[in-house]
Amino acid sequence: MPGIHMRRRDKEVTDHAELVKPLKEADYVTLALCRDNVPYIAALSHGYDEANNRIYFHCAREGKKVDYLRDNPVVWGQALIDGGYQQGSCDHLYHTTQFKGVVSFVEDYEGKRQALDIMVRQLDDNPGDIIERQVKPGSVSKVHVGRIDIVEMTGKKAEKIIVSL
Repeated sequence: MPGIHMRRRDKEVTDHAELVKPLKEADYVTLALCRDNVPYIAALSHGYDEANNRIYFHCAREGKKVDYLRDNPVVWGQALIDGGYQQGSCDHLYHTTQFKGVVSFVEDYEGKRQALDIMVRQLDDNPGDIIERQVKPGSVSKVHVGRIDIVEMTGKKAEKIIVSL
């Protein structure tokens, strides 16, 4: 992405499929929020809509996170596949995607239903059952759904142990 400089080019991810992999596979995304020059961080379960390059999440209608997002909808986030610390080598394996996005809230029924469908299919081992039992007009209308439209994305990956002296 223009304007973003990566110091460790050997770890940079540029292939689109590899770049979006953490967004599809990570258990959650972490968002950095800010308002009145005060930072706040939030971890969210999510669903990634690759066709539209956006992330969906659900949350309460009120609270600190929503207050921050209403005041400043621009966020920076990260999805991480953690390969773990490698004992005896002083290395940590990971695959991460960083993104800048703009948050809005989905108000229409069909938009919420589609967002919930994307989230459940990404997160649940038995999505068909959950969708059939829980994604119904009464429950969909009550849920508060956020959407992050991604405007910038970078990736970084350490997939092998590097022995350094």
